[in-house]
Amino acid sequence: MRATILIGLLAGAAAMVPALAGAVTTPGDIQPDPAHLKADIAALVRFGTRSSLSDATSRTQGIGAARAWARAQFEADSAACNGCLTLMTPQVVTTGKRIPSPTVFQDVLAIQKGDTDPDRVVIISGHIDSRVSHILDATSPAPGADDDGSGVAAVLESARLLSRHRFHATIIYAVLSGEEQGLIGGGVLADVAKAMGWRVEAVLNNDIVGNTHGLDGRVVDDQVRVFSEGVRADETAAMAAERRRSGTENDAPSRELSRYMAGVAAADMPGFAVRQIFRADRFGRGGDQSPMQAAGFPAVRVTEADENYTRQHQDLRTENGVAYGDVLSGVDFAYLARVTRLDALTLAALADAPPPPAEVRIAGAVTADTTLSWTAAPGASGYRVWWRETTAPAWTQSRDAGDAYKLTLTGINIDDYVFGVAAVGEGGLSSPVEVSGSVGAFFPPPRNGADGGIPQRSN
Repeated sequence: MRATILIGLLAGAAAMVPALAGAVTTPGDIQPDPAHLKADIAALVRFGTRSSLSDATSRTQGIGAARAWARAQFEADSAACNGCLTLMTPQVVTTGKRIPSPTVFQDVLAIQKGDTDPDRVVIISGHIDSRVSHILDATSPAPGADDDGSGVAAVLESARLLSRHRFHATIIYAVLSGEEQGLIGGGVLADVAKAMGWRVEAVLNNDIVGNTHGLDGRVVDDQVRVFSEGVRADETAAMAAERRRSGTENDAPSRELSRYMAGVAAADMPGFAVRQIFRADRFGRGGDQSPMQAAGFPAVRVTEADENYTRQHQDLRTENGVAYGDVLSGVDFAYLARVTRLDALTLAALADAPPPPAEVRIAGAVTADTTLSWTAAPGASGYRVWWRETTAPAWTQSRDAGDAYKLTLTGINIDDYVFGVAAVGEGGLSSPVEVSGSVGAFFPPPRNGADGGIPQRSN
């Protein structure tokens, strides 16, 4: 059954000109339960430590028990939806600087197959492993309530809510292992996606999404940060040359995914906003979205607005009146429910919208007009061309192209703007915007060195 509500998708902040405007088909009961989220994180905390180096055989303590518990949650969801979820547990055995002996790193994936476009995939992920001050300490209590029990709880709650409904594209709920040991689980997921031939349109990596109390005493419960790369991590020399010619260094698919999430929040979550951070992750740091980006998949990192570092990677202790440790009381479950709702709404919108149009091309150098063309997107009933000033963070102007595969913007100079195209489906449901060529391609770009969309010409 497919329940619907209408959402007018925006591409930028609420104060900006609406972009991606239209109706979005999503389940009408996407209302995460703070009590469910608290219960899930409390269950994770009870495993003592979830260090990837901890006991993998105990049924009550350590990483093995935690992964088995996560699998059981997905199995229960699948039973409730008449077997709609298929479970996978891909793994790798490896050693490394933070892995002194051969260790199994296993992801737990629940796959909700789409009904009309099953090869197209959207993913939500969080990592189940935790740590304390010393990365090799595999026995001390490491509750990991926020980092990243909160992200795992968001994944599980999204599965509970969305598995009640059917979508065009496939949704994958991913509980990853080994993030603290070197982004191992994200790498396993990327390898599986490539081996399975998944057409990954989006990865929402939730890592540290439950705290609202910052180190400076501020309480920030009305926004969440979304980090995205502006230049593709898998960029080749040919793609870099194209990017420099087109000036699209702010338009990798991950960046467009961030804009899409901001639009969902602006349209359907009054009083809650996405704060877009235009870098791949926090300064000098990384997360499980990074291996996905390196594999060429659009991915963003979702993280609370104001991190509290006394609650991350810390032994449980009190020093000088300051309590250290990532404990359950440090999670704001009402806030986590809002972040989870943003995740679930975004997944639902992406999975029911058509994919972005393929092979977007642009022409108009040394003319007064700009012409965009593209190939058909499965399930699209029409297309919308977007443009913005080169300095603008969000799409601001648009023109409908109907069901045509080409549109000329008369009197709009190609030199002065960035341009893209979105596919529009049933009820006005919109895809993210895609800019021209391999720079903006959501799905694997050509690797033959061809230039993909920007004609090269002399001065």
